[in-house]
Amino acid sequence: MEQWAWPPRYDERYRPLASQREWFPGRETMPADQRDELILDRLREVMAYAWERSPFYRRKWDEAGIHPSSIRSFEDFEQVPVVRKEELRADQAAHEPFGSYLCVPTDEVKHVNGTSGTTGRPTAFGISEPDWRSIANAHARIMWGMGIRPDDTVLIASPLSLYWGSWGAYIGAERLGARVFPFGAGAPGQTARTVRWMKQMGVTVFYGTPSYALRVIEVAKQEGFDPAELGLRKLFFSGEPGASIPSIRSRIIEAFAAEVYDSGSMAEVSPWMHLGAASNEPGVLCWQDLVYTEVCDPATLRRVPYGEEGTPVYTTLERTSQPMIRLLSGDLTRWEAPSEERGRTYPFLPHGIYGRIDDMFTVRGENIYPSAIDDIVMADPGYGGEHRIVISRGLAMDTLAVQVEHSADIADAARQSWADRISERLRVVLGVRAHVVPIPPYTFERTEFKARRVIDDRELLRSITTNNNPTALGGTW
Repeated sequence: MEQWAWPPRYDERYRPLASQREWFPGRETMPADQRDELILDRLREVMAYAWERSPFYRRKWDEAGIHPSSIRSFEDFEQVPVVRKEELRADQAAHEPFGSYLCVPTDEVKHVNGTSGTTGRPTAFGISEPDWRSIANAHARIMWGMGIRPDDTVLIASPLSLYWGSWGAYIGAERLGARVFPFGAGAPGQTARTVRWMKQMGVTVFYGTPSYALRVIEVAKQEGFDPAELGLRKLFFSGEPGASIPSIRSRIIEAFAAEVYDSGSMAEVSPWMHLGAASNEPGVLCWQDLVYTEVCDPATLRRVPYGEEGTPVYTTLERTSQPMIRLLSGDLTRWEAPSEERGRTYPFLPHGIYGRIDDMFTVRGENIYPSAIDDIVMADPGYGGEHRIVISRGLAMDTLAVQVEHSADIADAARQSWADRISERLRVVLGVRAHVVPIPPYTFERTEFKARRVIDDRELLRSITTNNNPTALGGTW
């Protein structure tokens, strides 16, 4: 098995022939049960390493009555308590700056990334130089699986800041020998400049979020460019659902006349591309020899059988600075068993990561995920480019409205019937009525990063009723 050692060691001079499909054929195509035996050994090694070096893990496992030597099967490993994001934040607050789960001396941390802190205390990722190189090698391997090669020019069209996605894509493309163009995103007027630079530099591969790719399509047309003539042959994405959602995916493929690849998991678990596509189809592979992924029942936190839905739980197999051992994602997916027909013998997530447990909302007893609404609305030929999902509360019942921009060629007299048609599709799929409101084109702000389309007014209404103002309860829709 190529380069399978602990701690990981990679030959930085190695690169496959351009015609070779896999970066490491042995590791990627071996029988899954044979790989599992090696992964189980690695899990014990990683746990023993963390036990010796991390007060955080030693304390957590002591309290659970677990020692690394007691892990003899994957079923034993499922009894290891999960790590939650709030635990990491609390541990870093008590043990600044990198927490007591840092397993190398602080002076060995050479790269710092992290979360934005918009939902609480920011989390700092302290990355040693060996880990940085392992992450680069892992991402290069997965991007190679996407068909990216040394003669490509890769545009990094996401913020080059604390955000891990940009840097992982950058160092992965650099490691596989491609030309890297770190253009970034987010500055006023930058999208128009992005389009012109793409054409000027002969960019062949685009990395960003699906939302931003849709924005590039709009701006390219406004600037007089046909997106299909910009020269892209591949786009790969992370940061939000979309690249595996059929309607979003098809819009991007048709506009650019290029292939689309999904990827991504959690920044804490970099290499985040360990969930990454290796063919031009919806879904991602779980590259289990890089990060061991369990899809678990959210209640029991034990693995669900293949074919069922659950939340991913991740264990890094190559990180030495801040290893993550059974980190709970809170995301949602469904997995399928490894298949030799797919080439690489890894478990497969046919719809990628399609939502978060805390993104789900309930309207009149029906559980609804925003991605299901996105798929229906964006598939309509009259869709104008953006929409908002608004959940409100009337006198007694929750109501769901979807404000949808219509295309400019839909006549005034036809807009309501167009909206009613989408509303009926939503009712059939969601099991609850959604009032679709037609909105003029370019009403909503466009994003150059992750889309935020859900507006839940119910908390506001609760606060209004608490202040004895029942007249506000008439409902908007």
